[in-house]
Amino acid sequence: MTTPVFLTIDTEVMWRHHSDGLARAEIFERSLEPAGVGVSYKLEMLAQHGLKACFFVDPMPALTFGLAPLRGIVEKILAAGQEVQLHLHPNWTSAVSGDGGASASRFELAEYSFAEQRALISGATDLLTAIGAPNPIAFRAGSYSANADTLRALAELGFSYDASHNGGEHPWPSAIDLPARHIAPVRIDGVIEIPVTVIEERPGALRNFQICALSVGEMRAALDHAELHRHAAVNIVSHGFELANRAGTRPNTVHVRRFEALCGLLAERAEAMPTVHFADRPALRLEQNDVPLGPDPLRTRWRQAEQLWSNMVAERAA
Repeated sequence: MTTPVFLTIDTEVMWRHHSDGLARAEIFERSLEPAGVGVSYKLEMLAQHGLKACFFVDPMPALTFGLAPLRGIVEKILAAGQEVQLHLHPNWTSAVSGDGGASASRFELAEYSFAEQRALISGATDLLTAIGAPNPIAFRAGSYSANADTLRALAELGFSYDASHNGGEHPWPSAIDLPARHIAPVRIDGVIEIPVTVIEERPGALRNFQICALSVGEMRAALDHAELHRHAAVNIVSHGFELANRAGTRPNTVHVRRFEALCGLLAERAEAMPTVHFADRPALRLEQNDVPLGPDPLRTRWRQAEQLWSNMVAERAA
């Protein structure tokens, strides 16, 4: 009995670079290939370790900047043998190139009505296929901002999976009606929800399994916990930009080390915890009552010290 691992990488154009007034080429470079540790670097690391990953690509900035820049990144992901699924930040719908972010639609998908969400997801699907991706079957809302209407819209549009529920961001903006501690796959309205894996950093406080959120020790412990208890799935989050500093001008060495270590940890566990694509449609044990890793003060203090180092040194402007 294996535990499939969904290693997901949200791949998006960063609003803050647009609102800072950077030129289009700089916006895309700092968002997708920052400081040599962006999408291309992650693809290389995945290949070295024989891992599968899902790149959740947000096509909405194509409405503002055109199809070509995003088409190039989709082609690169697919050529590397990885998959592309749909990500969506609706604020880009009204964005205007060069206006410093003055024009924007509502940021959280869960703020929109069912009809509005359905139209947004349908339009984003058309954009994603226009930039060269296969028709998507899996979805993650930007900022994890999904609710019951999102799942109903996805089902009507033929999606099989959603990966938006994040107990660390619940009940807002992650607004799907599941308990914050729910981490096992579950079928809701015809869509299989695969929640983001979370750990409990202290009693009652959850932290999502994300490169910039957990130390290597916490990631190792979370994987060991999932393997030991035969969890139905593990859903890990990364971003195309998060191995660089916030400006996208130099590597964040703490985050780079974490990603490299994670790849090694997953490669070591490949037999019991294989990485999978959504398109593989892996057999999933639904309705299992998996429990997040419990708190450990020593692990938490080590991560806090590491994060302090990251904020004081690794994030310092070049």
